[in-house]
Amino acid sequence: MTPPNESTKLPNPLIPGFNPDPSCVLVDGTYYAVTSSFEYLPGLPVYRSSDLVTWEHIGNVVTRETQAGLAETPSGAGVWAPTLRHHDGRFHVIVTITSSPRGCVVFTADDPTGPWNDGVSIDGVVGIDPDLAWDEQGTAYVTYSNLRMSDTEPWVHDRILQARVDLAAGKLLEEPRSLWSGTGLIAPEGPHLYRRDGHWYLVIAEGGTGHGHAVSVARGPSIEGPFEGAPGNPLLRVAGTNGSVQRTGHADLVCGPDGRDVLVLLGTRTAGGFTPLGRETFVTPVEWVDGWPQPAPVELNPRPESLDEHFDFADADALADPGWLAVGRGPTEVATVGERPGYLTMRAVHGGLETFRPDFVGRRQRHLKSRVETRIDPSDGRGGLGLRYDERFTVALVAERVSRGGGTRVTARATLPSIDRSWSVEVGSREVLLRIETDFPPLPGGTPWGGGGDRIRLVVVDDAGTQTRLAELDGRFWSVEAAVPFTGRVTGMFAEEGVVRFADFRYHGDGGS
Repeated sequence: MTPPNESTKLPNPLIPGFNPDPSCVLVDGTYYAVTSSFEYLPGLPVYRSSDLVTWEHIGNVVTRETQAGLAETPSGAGVWAPTLRHHDGRFHVIVTITSSPRGCVVFTADDPTGPWNDGVSIDGVVGIDPDLAWDEQGTAYVTYSNLRMSDTEPWVHDRILQARVDLAAGKLLEEPRSLWSGTGLIAPEGPHLYRRDGHWYLVIAEGGTGHGHAVSVARGPSIEGPFEGAPGNPLLRVAGTNGSVQRTGHADLVCGPDGRDVLVLLGTRTAGGFTPLGRETFVTPVEWVDGWPQPAPVELNPRPESLDEHFDFADADALADPGWLAVGRGPTEVATVGERPGYLTMRAVHGGLETFRPDFVGRRQRHLKSRVETRIDPSDGRGGLGLRYDERFTVALVAERVSRGGGTRVTARATLPSIDRSWSVEVGSREVLLRIETDFPPLPGGTPWGGGGDRIRLVVVDDAGTQTRLAELDGRFWSVEAAVPFTGRVTGMFAEEGVVRFADFRYHGDGGS
């Protein structure tokens, strides 16, 4: 009798929140994972685990705008699906940075915590989702999806290509060859190559990154093929089912903690049929049958413990945590700590959440039921607490000083393309606490997990502790289905006029959500 695969007990999502397109390696008994980051900086978050259960965010590959060239990159473009590999004692991350002059880039580091180098662009790789592998002789190969986004060939997305590459010189050593492009589903992408038991295995995603997303596998005698598809492809696809985890695909194969293989892959979980947190990192066990991997269905298994984070801006290192994000710039280019003792200071240079490069610093929302708070002093400007999918899909609490009496006006604002709604209240406090709460969607009678999106509640608390709920919103409009398909919710502080100051930032996520 085969003993149960211990990997079935792993938490799912493995790395919650906006963490799509994961790539994972096991090096000297430690797991490392990197995920996509799109228009945000720092980019390419690096996570570490000793057991594939508990993960620590240890740094980011891209910490400077010059590494990625994101200054003019539109939302949804930027740092797309990476591959993380370890070879000859060095860590390598290869990635395509779309709408950027950098193109396909390979970053390297001796230590995954960083620093990572400035990267070498690989001329001739016209596509996305590059994989990096070495054959038995140590020759490097780049394998990638042939997505072309030029004006003459818009969004042609039809093949998996491969070429030998000189990593130091940043150039291909041959014309790319066509490998194997799946079962005929749209958008063959996310290729990864592995050598096992005398075969080379090619794992790809196909079917698009929406509900049709799938994992398909082929194998061949060499890294160059020829490749033959597995019987029963695609081997993992949730489309048309009521599985608790949807959109599963873009998988990387790694040995699990019990010595058996697992797939680390992206997926989504829903609230009332909608996907507020975007694409997250999941895991599922793999059994090998007749020389082919057989992944199990991806099962939802949220961590039971709650998460609490508190950043007190009296601490000069409060922005040093690697989880802070800004759009197209680093967080310390948007905000400073210590300019006024005890506060984080933000100046409105570009503007609020609805601008192309907002003056905004935030963190990934990682729980369906969450609470985010900040205490703001808007004496010299206007700003507040916001939730961002991109500049068209935002939710905000905006505080500004009222001249008469020295009180504060707080406006709750919900913004969608062509729609902007707001609700205001005036409170006597000069400094107010702003809170954004998210909760499960209700059914009639108050039962959770009903129809519609999650609940987004916008609350202000004065210095006497009096709470005022300004609005409650249906979160379906700030979910993947209505907003943007690639990223996820990021919540944080922003300035939209003058100078605003924040005393602290708190995040709470309920266990099991």
